[in-house]
Amino acid sequence: MENNTNQEHAHVLIIGSGPAGYTAAIYAARANLKPVLYQGIQPGGQLTITTEVENYPGYPEGIQGPEMMVDFEKQAARMGADIRYGMATSVDFSSQPFKVVIDEEKTITADAIIIATGASAKWLGLPSEQRLNGSGVSACAVCDGFFFRGKEAAIVGAGDTAAEEALYLSKICSNVHMLVRRHEMRASKVMQDRVLKTSNIMVYWNSETLEVVGENKVEGVRILNTQTKEEKTIPVSAFFVAIGHQPNSGIFNGQLDMDEQGYIKTIPGTTKTSVEGVFACGDVQDKNYRQAVTAAGSGCMAALDAERYLSAKGH
Repeated sequence: MENNTNQEHAHVLIIGSGPAGYTAAIYAARANLKPVLYQGIQPGGQLTITTEVENYPGYPEGIQGPEMMVDFEKQAARMGADIRYGMATSVDFSSQPFKVVIDEEKTITADAIIIATGASAKWLGLPSEQRLNGSGVSACAVCDGFFFRGKEAAIVGAGDTAAEEALYLSKICSNVHMLVRRHEMRASKVMQDRVLKTSNIMVYWNSETLEVVGENKVEGVRILNTQTKEEKTIPVSAFFVAIGHQPNSGIFNGQLDMDEQGYIKTIPGTTKTSVEGVFACGDVQDKNYRQAVTAAGSGCMAALDAERYLSAKGH
């Protein structure tokens, strides 16, 4: 039997700390649910690797992503949320109260759980890509395209998201160089047609990215044509990676219903998962919008859903 110092009960446990987790904490704390929030491996989530955020309402001058997350955290703390550093490493939702192990050592039991573990962008894994991340390399054209108005940009990817982002960039940038690894795209026919009909999008088939060129900022991208073995460098000011996102849902495998990509399934219009009393919000259950403002909105929904669930249960 575990000794009690390693076990603790929380009324509401929130796992994750981006806009979804912190907003859930703000609402849950105001409803007097005394939420405990564990920040996870990347406190503040994906916004901490974003520089300027210009599309979040209420910040007319824009704000730095990390600074915005500090504001969210402070607000949740001021409302009374118990915010802790640590990572959920395993869960057991098979019986009530639910059990969550933190950092493989401490067990928290909870009457309701809010999952806000987010998603992580997939990267190509090039050293130059990591080095210039935030200096012209980005995984979000909708977030960062604006900074490259009138300039040349490259985007790597072949799915619907890549096609959508290429079209978005084509309205902002002078030219968009779309790098596709195979001889065809995975994107739906209608999206492909739109891309191919757009005069300032150049599609490079069978193209592999060798490196992002530039010392302190992106100046170009060196690519290899896998058919002809020809290498060339395209001068660009921005390099967007659109090869997909990975939801951070591994620890919930076998506990909750997910789709084939690992996104947690929620009942449409709610944050309810396949287990009563467990709620999911933000990018871990949203592969569609993935914006700070939609994540925050769903965090609010999760806290309200949890509050209603607990009051119906008489907790």
